[in-house]
Amino acid sequence: MLNISDQDFTRLVGFVKSNYGIDLSKKRQLISSRLSSTVAGMGYQNFTGYVDHIVSKKSGKDNEIMLNKLTTNYTYFYREKNHFDFFRDTILPYVVETKKKNRVMSIWSAGCSSGEEPYTITMLIKEFLGSQASSWDTRILATDISHDVLSKAKTGLYEEESLRELPPEWKRRYFIPVKGAPGTYEVSKALRTNVIYRTFNLMNPIQFKLKFDVIFCRNVMIYFDQDTKEALVNRFYQASNPGAYLLIGHSESLNKERTPYDYIQPATYRKNEDSI
Repeated sequence: MLNISDQDFTRLVGFVKSNYGIDLSKKRQLISSRLSSTVAGMGYQNFTGYVDHIVSKKSGKDNEIMLNKLTTNYTYFYREKNHFDFFRDTILPYVVETKKKNRVMSIWSAGCSSGEEPYTITMLIKEFLGSQASSWDTRILATDISHDVLSKAKTGLYEEESLRELPPEWKRRYFIPVKGAPGTYEVSKALRTNVIYRTFNLMNPIQFKLKFDVIFCRNVMIYFDQDTKEALVNRFYQASNPGAYLLIGHSESLNKERTPYDYIQPATYRKNEDSI
């Protein structure tokens, strides 16, 4: 394993923080262990040349490989079940009632990783609306900074282990066993066409066409320092409709005194219905 010098560590941490919002200031060992093989594989004898390359590029495949190695994209369908139960029992009835005139839901999976979250949201919506689903626009915006995980999400192929928390009838209804690949399933067309995947850096201004009724941003802000997290949450707030919900990871929390959102329950926040 290659050791990273103080100077290279400071440069890399500063670059990643300013461009992607990710705080690696306490991850020196992780950087060395996860990037050493990449550095050597690119022909560098130490981290200096590699950091020079990353900083000069500012974007591109090598930067994406670095981010993928330094962040964990582990997820599965129906992860953090309490959130999805609350979405089904409380959020969806509210959205359906308030949007019954134009029948357009605006939901964002921010940091969607390999697609399990937006596909789970889609299944819940379809189950809730039943025969009325076709009369609604329920398309979900799903974004991530990584082209690799978005490519996997669009492909829609998953191992059986990833489906372990789903009700058996959902597995039968929304997934197709892949011939010649035991234990591998493909998401149905009904799920695939309901999700719009886009590459997006959460450090950028949020300027999408519609404001959101629900934002899922779970297990993403664990990589951000407090100032970066608060700035992102404020951008989420401005990009949301009155009464909209924000769901974050259960290992995350917001400062109740500093966030504009109202606290509802652990990892669940809401914009006041009377706000502008």
